[in-house]
Amino acid sequence: MNTILITSATLVAPENPWNGQEVDVLIENGIISEIGTALKPTVAVSQHIDGKGAILAPGFFDLNANIGEPGYETKEDMHTGTAAAAAGGFTGVSIHPNTNPAVHSRAEVALLVNAAKGNLVDVHPIGAISKKREGNELAELYDMKKNGALAFSDGTHSVQQAGLMSRALLYAKGFNGLVISFAQDSSIAGGNQMNEGVMSTYLGMKGIPNLAESLMVSRDLYLADYNETPIHFTCISTAESVELIKRAKSKGLAVTCDVAAHNLVFTDEDVQGFDSNYKVSPPLRPKNDIKALLKGLKDGVIDAVVSQHTPQEVEFKNVEFQIAKNGITGFQTALPLAIKAGLTDEQIVDKMAVGPRKVVGLPVPLIAKGEQANIVLYSRTEKWSFDAKTNKSKGRNNPFYGKEVTGKVYLVVNNNQLISNI
Repeated sequence: MNTILITSATLVAPENPWNGQEVDVLIENGIISEIGTALKPTVAVSQHIDGKGAILAPGFFDLNANIGEPGYETKEDMHTGTAAAAAGGFTGVSIHPNTNPAVHSRAEVALLVNAAKGNLVDVHPIGAISKKREGNELAELYDMKKNGALAFSDGTHSVQQAGLMSRALLYAKGFNGLVISFAQDSSIAGGNQMNEGVMSTYLGMKGIPNLAESLMVSRDLYLADYNETPIHFTCISTAESVELIKRAKSKGLAVTCDVAAHNLVFTDEDVQGFDSNYKVSPPLRPKNDIKALLKGLKDGVIDAVVSQHTPQEVEFKNVEFQIAKNGITGFQTALPLAIKAGLTDEQIVDKMAVGPRKVVGLPVPLIAKGEQANIVLYSRTEKWSFDAKTNKSKGRNNPFYGKEVTGKVYLVVNNNQLISNI
């Protein structure tokens, strides 16, 4: 990447003196060399990008994504996964250990770190809490941390043993590790297929009650309080969870949480057609839960919006709803979903770029002279078709696939690399 000039873009970056203003940004060899208005570069510009009407912000960061390596490369590999992430505006992703073998030792962490070297997208492995994600014995948390694990989670396997979760929290505390809880009580969820409520009754399907999530949130909050440790909840989906976390924060607990973008828009009513692309975990909830989630975002209870990118092969989705696998390919539709949910540009940047990095203690990219360029340029009004031509993932399991969406990423720059969708 040589010299890029972005002109007349509206900068959205908290605490930046140019926040909310139209700016020109000159990037030379990956470094921001000038920022201001009506710039007149004295060097040759290899690419001029007219940013009029577009938003310039720090690159998005995803706290919950799945890339198949190791073991599930047929679902997604590092190349296609990071390509899809960049196309969605993400310059950094944390990938969960839903792999085979699970990322539960230094070997798997090192493998992923090495596989991601030289990429535009910064890839941060999340190590498993328990060996093989089986919930019985602690994994090598400290060794994984030393080798590049950003935090610890058993991915889509919620830790059912309270004693194991308590030990994980206490052990991680010793080296400033962060434990991530996917809150679902399996004895209550029971392997069921969708949200328990009017719609599940109407469709004749066994449902997962809100209690399955809120009970586990309550348990893990007690454990974090008892051990005086931080904890992060990923993909909360219920009004009860929002209220529990709100109360915990008001008491001074070091608790953070995120929500999947699709849980801000789609509801259990979308399951009526038995389209397995709407089958996710946690399940899509009713409108009253969505209302509570959106309020939680606005009030600062929810710290981040995630893609929960989960690609699946067609043979695991093009089947009856009851036996289909969970998941949506969320990288490229996270921004359109956030826009559809009604989030402002300030909220999008806060919940998709700033907040996620603060949760895991990473520095927020600065858009200032002398800083490495780590940016996204996007439009919240441009429409585009999400189809075979534009899809970068191996997966097509997304309700928006083959449809027109609103909200387009024009450009991402990071690590002296550029990807343009203009």
